[in-house]
Amino acid sequence: MRRLICLIWSTLDPLYLFCSKLECLQNADGRPTVFRIRLTRYKGRTITLSDGTEIRKNDVLIKVHLYNVLLLQEMLELQDPVKKAFLLYRRVNESLPDLAKFVLYHPKTDQVKGILGITMLHTGYRRLGFESFPITSRLYLWFKRIGQFPMHLLFRPESFRIKDLPTPHYLFMSKEAIFSKYAPDIGNTT
Repeated sequence: MRRLICLIWSTLDPLYLFCSKLECLQNADGRPTVFRIRLTRYKGRTITLSDGTEIRKNDVLIKVHLYNVLLLQEMLELQDPVKKAFLLYRRVNESLPDLAKFVLYHPKTDQVKGILGITMLHTGYRRLGFESFPITSRLYLWFKRIGQFPMHLLFRPESFRIKDLPTPHYLFMSKEAIFSKYAPDIGNTT
């Protein structure tokens, strides 16, 4: 079943990439990281991060999506959810320095306020440097739950109902935080 889902997802992935206008973030060796990214304008309520950075409506952020097909291929043989979570944490941690460099050298780096992601994972994000905030729009919350259901099903096949899903939430990291944590040798040049 997992192999079939992975095959279908791999087949549809290029179309998703095109429609979502995401770009694959690569590391220095030219290999893909676990991130797909794009510039976006934030449309939610005002958020104040712990370092004092305020994210307001229409601020420019780097929106981060996980490269699910790549992760699924790497997790295909893993059965234990803890091992899957550890692999995901490790791969995200390895990819964050490349994301910091992308932000630093982006032509619009002066406009970028930070990083934005959406996740149903409720552990590990703090150690990576992210801060969590609830999604307040019920419609958007359900849209995200449905969109993240296939990935959740592959992590926890025993929970087959959408209402059993963990609640998705926003993850933010300021530009200064990602520079200081993941690119200290080149960071804080803004």
